Amino acid sequence: MTDPRARDATPLDAETLAFLTRPGLARLWTAARTRLERNGLQPNGTIRLQCLTAQEREDLSLLLAKPLSTAAASIRLSDLDARLRTSAVGRGLAQTLAALGPTLTDRRAARDAATAQRAGLWSGAEAALVTTPLASQPWAFGWLEEARRAGTVARQDPHTAATILDQAIRALATLFPGPDAQPTPAVWGRGELATRTTGSAHGLDDGTLLSRLVLRGIALACRADFPADAPGRRALWRLASVTPDEVSSTVLTYGLRPIGATWGERTLRERADHCLETHLTLRELRALRMELPYRTRIHVCENPRVVEAAADAGCSEPLICTSGSATTVVLTLLDALAAAGCAFVYHGDFDWPGIMLANRVVERYGAEPWRMGTEDYEYLATRAQAHGTPQLLLSGPRAEAVWDAELAPAMEALGIALHEEAALDLLLEDLGGGRGGCASERGCTRT
Repeated sequence: MTDPRARDATPLDAETLAFLTRPGLARLWTAARTRLERNGLQPNGTIRLQCLTAQEREDLSLLLAKPLSTAAASIRLSDLDARLRTSAVGRGLAQTLAALGPTLTDRRAARDAATAQRAGLWSGAEAALVTTPLASQPWAFGWLEEARRAGTVARQDPHTAATILDQAIRALATLFPGPDAQPTPAVWGRGELATRTTGSAHGLDDGTLLSRLVLRGIALACRADFPADAPGRRALWRLASVTPDEVSSTVLTYGLRPIGATWGERTLRERADHCLETHLTLRELRALRMELPYRTRIHVCENPRVVEAAADAGCSEPLICTSGSATTVVLTLLDALAAAGCAFVYHGDFDWPGIMLANRVVERYGAEPWRMGTEDYEYLATRAQAHGTPQLLLSGPRAEAVWDAELAPAMEALGIALHEEAALDLLLEDLGGGRGGCASERGCTRT
């Protein structure tokens, strides 16, 4: 908050301004401003200046109208205020500092206003909650108090904070309308619920503060643990009869032949017979029993080009593509196959992000490196140079390969990044390319 008197002050004349802005007074004005802003703009207390230079002693002596002969001075703000008023300055300390700039801030008043604003935010949220069916549910007030203690909401700007709380209360009241009522519809799509309560289909997207608040309320209402990962968050949404979007994100697969008699499993086998790649959604994965013969060896790659080339070559080995950084749907499929006893081998890009992704897969699934050793990298780099392939330089922070301690130093020594396409011919050999004939119109081969 600013001092009205400071805004109304007339400008200082040139001679007075020149005197007040002498270098020897700079420390005085800085210390006085700090103390005044803490004091609610009142000239109370004392400031002490130490290690004064000869110039500072001279300028302070002129301002205070008393000699200063030592290297330290204690100055009462009330005396300084009175001296300024009776001098040629003709105004008090607060107005003088405002004229010298910048505008003074009443920090005490600002703190009080912020405290009152926060109190109003939570009292308003409690009043809103009371008007909903949540008022009869004991967990609801505990949820609101938990949100208050966390402090994350209050750190938003006031309008955003109030909006988030209002929307969270409306969303929870929609999902939990009371012991005798049922939500309409009985099952919500998350986008549909978001549109109803926020006006935007993306209002409850994963990772937003609003979605975290609503999920915390759902966890309390259902007496469930708060999830630490995306699959857990989707499961928690489903506890409240909310269906997350499970169709827009897919995992790219090739050659999967699950054991099972359902239509979906038969379809995967038929597509594998015809050398066709398949995109699977989370929704499809939930419906499939991804059981393969025990210890089936699954190749995992990073780039979709490997899958495309494997399909064109009629490769016989099953292949899953992470399509860059492995998303939830990719990990969901790999988790299911790991639970069914499958083994994995992994190949990715020879760059630092590629090494970090490879580490993630190797550590999570015990995957073996697939042509991802130091010798593989050096061979591919030498071959690329011999073919005159334009070099892609390594960039970003270095990453150590958990499966090969010599790989990162070798990559750093050569300084060359290699994408999976550089090893495509070798990968296709490992995948069994060109074995037999494939029953499809594309002319690829079948195992």
